[in-house]
Amino acid sequence: MEVGIDSFAAFVTDKNGNPVGTAQDAMRELLERIKLADEKGMDVFAIGEHHRKEFLDSATSVILAAAAGMTKRIRLSSAVTVLSAADPVRVFQQFATLDLVSQGRAEMVVGRGSFTEAFPLFGLNLQDYDRLFAEKLGLLLQIREQEVVTWSGRFRPALQNQAIYPRPVQEKLPIWLGVGGTPGSFARAGSLGLPLMVAVIGGETHRFRPLVDLYREAGDKAGYSQDQLKVGLHSLGYVARTHEEAVENYYPGYAQTFTRIGKERGWPPVTRGHFEAQNSKWGAYLVGEPEEVAEKILRHSESLGGIDRFTFQMDNAGLSHQQLSESIALIGEEVIPKLRKKHNFQ
Repeated sequence: MEVGIDSFAAFVTDKNGNPVGTAQDAMRELLERIKLADEKGMDVFAIGEHHRKEFLDSATSVILAAAAGMTKRIRLSSAVTVLSAADPVRVFQQFATLDLVSQGRAEMVVGRGSFTEAFPLFGLNLQDYDRLFAEKLGLLLQIREQEVVTWSGRFRPALQNQAIYPRPVQEKLPIWLGVGGTPGSFARAGSLGLPLMVAVIGGETHRFRPLVDLYREAGDKAGYSQDQLKVGLHSLGYVARTHEEAVENYYPGYAQTFTRIGKERGWPPVTRGHFEAQNSKWGAYLVGEPEEVAEKILRHSESLGGIDRFTFQMDNAGLSHQQLSESIALIGEEVIPKLRKKHNFQ
């Protein structure tokens, strides 16, 4: 099982949601954390894509390219590339270039995105939400397979015998499909034989088992082996020396952030009881000390029929650079070894 971090390049914010410090400092610290994750034996570090004041990740591949020059072995990915609002040609070129810069360590997770700011920003109609994604995913996969492309669709000018460069170091640039809770998305990933990254940011993780089974069934029907049908899990998490320290560090910023976002989406304010339920034995969150977090990852894996990758999302809770760095160190030094010892993961 691979273990990594997903980051939205978030500012530390005050109680009103305003960024604390400068964007330059936040970016420098993010790159330091990616370097630390590499040094501590993490398998992957992924950067999201948002177009909001509190996040600095609108140009994902640029951040990853900067990180490539500071790291040696860690894989560098998006989490997710909002493909619906992007040009697949440019996305492929950017990540192929990243693959060259990183000597073959680039990946991408593509999805429709849970925020919708990119649609008006790039002049797109939100009513075309799924149609945009399906068409652009098809083109992206064709570009990955073919150096010279002939293609036509509804949302982009046609390509006629068009060569697309550069080509990546890896023969087949890894493209994961990021999904939430829509059954059609799971089935689509399986039918295309794409590795699946499941974002579980609420509820009980084991309840996603029928959807993961749907993915595997769709892949089997399409002729893909189970070895090709990888499953990743992305959840909110944070590791400290003790359970109490982890919760007390994480909860205030988490409550502030999700209450603020909730106002935009019509959700009720976050309560401590709600958080504790999400962080309970079967809840989606992994906020605690190394032993319990390792046990919970294994429990989630078993409940989903086995997962190939787990990624922590922890920079949405107003945690300081020092707190985030200490958590990364604990994951590398204690959580990952415990996972490998308990299930002989290599």
